[in-house]
Amino acid sequence: MANHGIIILCAILWLFDSANTPVKCSNNKTDSLALLSFKAAIDDDPRGALNSWNESVDFCSWKGILCGSRHHTRVVSINMMSQGLVGYLSPHIALGLSKNKLSGTISPFVGNLKRLVLLSLANCGLQGEIPQVLVHLQSLELINLDENSLTGAIPPGLYNISTFSIFSVRSNQLRGTIPRDLGFSFPKSRHLDLGDNQFSGVLPASLSNASMLEIINLSDSIGNLSSDLSYLSVGRNEVHGSIPSDIENLVGLTRLIISDNNLEGPISFAFGKLTRLQELYLDTNRFANLLPSSLGNLSLLNHIYLQKNNIHGSTPQSLSNCTNLLTLDLSHNNLIDSIPQEILMISTISISFNLAYTHLQGFIPNFLSSCASLQWLHLEANSLDGEIPRQLNELRGLQDLDLSRNKLSGPIPRFLSELLLVNLNLSFNRLQGEVPMLGVFQNRTAVSVDGNNELCGGIADLKLPPCSSQNSKKKYVPTVLKVLIPMVAALVICFTLSVYFCLFVCRRRRRSRDTLSSMPSFEGQFLRLSYADLLKATNGFSEANLIGAGRHGSVYKGILDDGQTLVAVKVLSLHVKGASKSFISECNTLRVVRHRNLLKLLSICQSTDFQGSDFKALVYKYMSNGSLEKCLHQNRQQQGGQDEKTSNLTMIQRLNIAIDIASVLEYLHCGTDSSIVHGDLKPSNILLDDDMTAHVGDFGLAKVMSSISSEFPTHDGSSTGIKGTIGYVPPEYGMSTIVSPQGDVYGYGILLLEMFTNVRTTDDYVLKEHTGLNNYVNSALPNAVMEIVDPLILSEIQGERTMKRDCMNSVLSIGVACSMESPNDRMSITNVVNQLCKIRTTYLLPS
Repeated sequence: MANHGIIILCAILWLFDSANTPVKCSNNKTDSLALLSFKAAIDDDPRGALNSWNESVDFCSWKGILCGSRHHTRVVSINMMSQGLVGYLSPHIALGLSKNKLSGTISPFVGNLKRLVLLSLANCGLQGEIPQVLVHLQSLELINLDENSLTGAIPPGLYNISTFSIFSVRSNQLRGTIPRDLGFSFPKSRHLDLGDNQFSGVLPASLSNASMLEIINLSDSIGNLSSDLSYLSVGRNEVHGSIPSDIENLVGLTRLIISDNNLEGPISFAFGKLTRLQELYLDTNRFANLLPSSLGNLSLLNHIYLQKNNIHGSTPQSLSNCTNLLTLDLSHNNLIDSIPQEILMISTISISFNLAYTHLQGFIPNFLSSCASLQWLHLEANSLDGEIPRQLNELRGLQDLDLSRNKLSGPIPRFLSELLLVNLNLSFNRLQGEVPMLGVFQNRTAVSVDGNNELCGGIADLKLPPCSSQNSKKKYVPTVLKVLIPMVAALVICFTLSVYFCLFVCRRRRRSRDTLSSMPSFEGQFLRLSYADLLKATNGFSEANLIGAGRHGSVYKGILDDGQTLVAVKVLSLHVKGASKSFISECNTLRVVRHRNLLKLLSICQSTDFQGSDFKALVYKYMSNGSLEKCLHQNRQQQGGQDEKTSNLTMIQRLNIAIDIASVLEYLHCGTDSSIVHGDLKPSNILLDDDMTAHVGDFGLAKVMSSISSEFPTHDGSSTGIKGTIGYVPPEYGMSTIVSPQGDVYGYGILLLEMFTNVRTTDDYVLKEHTGLNNYVNSALPNAVMEIVDPLILSEIQGERTMKRDCMNSVLSIGVACSMESPNDRMSITNVVNQLCKIRTTYLLPS
């Protein structure tokens, strides 16, 4: 710097090592070493201005150096003006001017300090724009311009300085967009703060490349976002404080996710203005106090997640106005009192109702039964007492029930064995008496009754003591009845014996007539098998031969008298409502259809057992490889709290199975005189034989229709609720009793997506984040498909040609096209068969 004077006011000197990292030492020692470094960089000092700079002399007495007593002998000024110095400004001298009253604009002169490493001008009252000349400071590692009144855009060249570890311009009035390649421009950045400005646009995906980032702040004013914004998610971050009140300006929101943060305080903003909101996720925060009454204004709400907060007290009465609510989760809060009546007035909750871990007391209310289509009810870990109310029997769609860790008493109701439960937890209560042995109680992995010391019986795997006359059912009989009961019993026995034979004969005659009138004619094409034959074939319908159970019956493996024919015997549970109707429906359907991929019916048995009770069974050809459900999900194991999603099906096997199933649907819908709707397409109803050929079974909900139409056909069904399995039932079935071939196409689409992703329709994150398997897959199309496919397929096609990976993309696109919300938008089943066959041909081409 020949013939130039230097003056730096209000300076703080820094000492750097060879890596330009600040060295910690005492303040005056730091200043002394920094000044000596400055002296060493000067090549020529013609006037001897630096002669006084002697290491053995106090630097505050050096010529041109001014120290301030207020700063304990720190250097506050270096004045070398007009001394004719020649050389370089040492990098050990740095600008630290924060928290001063400089005002004005940033001087363009700063741009001449080409070797400057740190520039701090925070909270100095500066205005105007950031000078363009700062882009010349290519050695900058820190820039801090926080808390000023700077305007305009950040010079683009500043984003190209790759040496930054700290870049902070928080709390100004800066505008513009954040560059898309910011993450690549700042690879060493540890601290990036652009918050509290007026930036617009999208957050750059390249930020994921800045792997050294420790602190990032990009906050804008949420209220300034577009009122047309429909989806806002800031979940799974470390956001703290309270919800900004101006979020109420986003009146177009249909989905709001603020889960998994550190937000606290009352939920106080005006929810009532977000009238289009359908999904609200506030779970896993620190919200406290009562829920706002404005929640009741959100009549379109489908899903509310408020679990894992500190909400206490009663819920607002207005919540009952949420007449479209499907899911409500208030678990892990402090409701303390009984189950709020305001919640129980919402009869539309059909997916999930969770009040676990909320300190509830009192009885389980009867009016829970108003949610007739509810699938998932969790009330565990409370202080509920009394008996399990019989009214829960009306929850015919219930699949998961958890009443564990309460104070419930009395017997286990028999109706629980009639529900379609796949998971039942009654553990750690005070239940008494005999455990049922039907329905869900036949599966040890699906039921838990641990911690109920007065239970007995049940299947052997439960390892409960056998029931005796004393512990199977406790009887509390008044003294007077102890005398009357034996007398009345004797009279009843005599009367019963006198008429039993007559009634038995009449009943057998009537049953013979009924059989002839209701039994479909199969023209002698089946084996003739009696109750005794089936009893022998299944070893007395033993539990060891049980291979499956459903709502209307149980399926047993059997071997006929010839010692070679393996069969699957479906025994109807005639005490269950709808079982006889299911039997007739299946017979009527299978009487008129023939297809290689239909489960082959070998015989029908309609008779009486050895006690004179009605007995009905369907006998099928045994499928050695079990159900598609088993092949897809049998290896899902809990490891560290996570499901291990694996299967044993290759890509080509899945394609073959998918084509087999689609071929059956095409035949049912278009290949007979009448259109036949299966009505319950799901993995457990697809059976696989020795060579993995798929066979569609279980026609208990099938409908034979008189005509085929691309529009909704009329149907005079008498059902008052959804028929089928939740997750595979099309949305239109929830609003009408009309069924159609397009409904089967929807179920097939969901089934196809499940086959190739190995994700169940009931997986929590699918419901929570995407409201369905089809939306989950659709959000990954077309670029993120490899992130959601079954890991087995991923390993199979890894490294293969792009064409094979495109096959995967095409299959999932078909699944989404089949499961469109509107029936008329769904792909035709004939087109599905043709497209899948083309995909299979392409996939088999040599690499």
